[in-house]
Amino acid sequence: MLLPSALDRQLREDAGIPHAYYQILATLSDSPNRSMRMTELARLTGTTTTRLSHAVANLEQRGWVRRHACPTDRRGQIANLTDAGFTVLEAAAPGHVAEVRRLIFDHLNSDDVARLHAITDKIRPALTGDR
Repeated sequence: MLLPSALDRQLREDAGIPHAYYQILATLSDSPNRSMRMTELARLTGTTTTRLSHAVANLEQRGWVRRHACPTDRRGQIANLTDAGFTVLEAAAPGHVAEVRRLIFDHLNSDDVARLHAITDKIRPALTGDR
């Protein structure tokens, strides 16, 4: 709980956005055409569809994300990162990366990082349901 709180604090202070918004913008930026179904975006950002919908509504008001109906499934919605949202992400990323390095990786040597990666690989399936 300490790490997400610290990252949220840094992003709010430096970029004016909560960590949850950063995660949404970053996840969309890594997807093809900067677009993704809302249900998949919720899964990848580790939130509920209801919370994601509220966050995306706020991001839409800022002009950083657009939503539209899924062309193959009218029940689904697609979230799309706008150019303005990508610009915000680009501005926030260097400070966020520096904070992650400062809080975590500056305290680890290469063997520690390798062990952290191995441990994460072992527990990820239980956390994601991919057993």
